[in-house]
Amino acid sequence: MKLVPANKAPKKDLERFLNKNENVDGDILVDKGYAVDVDGQIEGCFVLDAVEDGIYWLKQLYITKDAAAKLPVLLEAILTLAKEKQAQKVYVHSHQPMVDILLEALQFHPQAGSEWVDKYPIEKGNWWTYNVS
Repeated sequence: MKLVPANKAPKKDLERFLNKNENVDGDILVDKGYAVDVDGQIEGCFVLDAVEDGIYWLKQLYITKDAAAKLPVLLEAILTLAKEKQAQKVYVHSHQPMVDILLEALQFHPQAGSEWVDKYPIEKGNWWTYNVS
């Protein structure tokens, strides 16, 4: 698995991925995101968006059903990338119980509310944070 800045991914492969996954915002993905290359195919994407100094928001995390088993490895790769960017915290909003379980297993901490989370209220799902060391 390779993380490729979306604006450097092969255009036809990225277009194919976006056409199959219409719920992914292609504009923000190309502007700030990464494509997940699995064996030469784009099988996922995410945006690691800097929202404050040292604070990142993991948005638009998506992986195809065919590559879903690689989600734990993908999350660990994203945390490595965050560390390279010298992030202090990574926030993620989850709206799927299986993702909540995985985040907890990877030592993310649930956030009932915080100054940062309260700035971005979302009615459904759960906020999590990871302290990058």
